[in-house]
Amino acid sequence: MAGGLPALNISTGENGETTYSLSLQILALMTAITILPSILLGLTAFTRIIIVLSILRQAMGTQQTPPNQVLISIALFLTFYVMAPTFEDIYRNAALPYLEGSVSAVSAISSAADTLREFLILNTREAELSMFAEMAGDEPYATNKDVPYPVLLPAFITSELKTAFQIGFLLFLPFLVIDLVIASILMSLGMMMLSPMLVSLPFKLLLFVLVDGWAMTIGSIASTYVN
Repeated sequence: MAGGLPALNISTGENGETTYSLSLQILALMTAITILPSILLGLTAFTRIIIVLSILRQAMGTQQTPPNQVLISIALFLTFYVMAPTFEDIYRNAALPYLEGSVSAVSAISSAADTLREFLILNTREAELSMFAEMAGDEPYATNKDVPYPVLLPAFITSELKTAFQIGFLLFLPFLVIDLVIASILMSLGMMMLSPMLVSLPFKLLLFVLVDGWAMTIGSIASTYVN
């Protein structure tokens, strides 16, 4: 059985499997590549990581140091580190069987979606998930597989934003204390024209280096995820 244009053909074999023409497969691949940036931003740890790093840079008062390209590189590599177990499961349970020809493309996509759903649910707050489920008019879900992506995706991204700003607030506090102390000292000395931010910057950098701030920050972000 076949339907569609010759170049966009869908056929059903004797065993009931649906086979898509090469043109449809290429179209699906190009569509996936187009939405890949959105997938990276919305379905991985990238959002939380880049927000925390941006807040950290602002708290330190280093303006454009590290530059945006460096922050994005750090966020990407840390995202791959955090998502590595999930990506390995997707490759082992979905991509590899499809490449070997033992499962169809639809089955592989379904398996990959189930694996990714587990990661998203484990790292989504129950309050956000319940809120969007209630807005969608759904009852409490019996299992994780029952959670639909239209509910899970906004719940996950909202949870990521909340967590990122909470971590950013904790990072901001020690640098804010240094700014307040330096500003008080300058005012007591009558140095009104001297910028407190300029004087406090070396002390904030010194503090950050002494406590091994980059390793502590990156390690803390990575440890907040559950796989």
